[in-house]
Amino acid sequence: MTGLSQEQTLQAQSSSQAIVRRLKAWLPKRWYAHAILLFAVVAMGFPMFYAIIVSTQTNADVFNYRFTPGNDLARNWDVVVNQRNLFQFMLNSVFVALVMTTGKAVLSLLAGLAFVFFRFPFKWLVFGFVLLTLMMPTEVMAIALFRLVGIQLQWGDTYAAMIVPFIASATGVFLFRQHFSNIPAELSEAAQMDGATPIQFLFRVLIPISWNAIAALFVIQFLYAWNQYLWPLMIIQDTALKPVQVGLRTLVAGVETGDSFGPLMLGAVIASIPPLIVFIALQKQFMSGFALTRDK
Repeated sequence: MTGLSQEQTLQAQSSSQAIVRRLKAWLPKRWYAHAILLFAVVAMGFPMFYAIIVSTQTNADVFNYRFTPGNDLARNWDVVVNQRNLFQFMLNSVFVALVMTTGKAVLSLLAGLAFVFFRFPFKWLVFGFVLLTLMMPTEVMAIALFRLVGIQLQWGDTYAAMIVPFIASATGVFLFRQHFSNIPAELSEAAQMDGATPIQFLFRVLIPISWNAIAALFVIQFLYAWNQYLWPLMIIQDTALKPVQVGLRTLVAGVETGDSFGPLMLGAVIASIPPLIVFIALQKQFMSGFALTRDK
């Protein structure tokens, strides 16, 4: 009996060890890291998931805390698209974001070229002043900017009022200055020996090797321009020119007066699609743009 018990014990131990080996083979080596990342993804993705669910529901469904799709999507779509004209607001935001982002990229490239490859008096002082503007958020300058743009220049209710005050980017200047600083100086010297002008050097040498940095800046600044709210709310009164973030405010007003939460959530979901497309399209270049310093 004793020998049989020992044999059974050995078999049980071997079977438990086999189960442990299979479990280790199935689980990742750092399973706890994967568990934390999975929890983070679920926590960050749940609000968007719930917004999509609410966009199909009525007020009664929302207040009953239903987590299944409702039957009110068609009515919510009619309110958002036809009654509140959300697509017009989105077209305004797309135009403003593209023009503003393109202008920031061009000016940042030229400024980065000047700070790295040109010599002029007080260069470091000027660069320090540019970095100083990073510490001044739009909210601090809003009143003074409104007096300048809206009253003195009389640019109220124009696209220029939303684009021109923010067409320069200290973030972009710093990004390209750091990127160009990692490029060997021999390239600039070789271009000068070949008779290339600074603009030719920029377009033929610097830009072709800087697409990742340009894409990184484009993503950041497009999201910034797309999410602007306070300044357009102050300077734009014409409904036909309002960007999408201000246009969504009309849906918030509908909720406050007792209308459905569905149109508000549907509008928020639709408004999040363009920046998501931009990020997905430039995701590889965006991640590579922040690895330039390490790689070089």
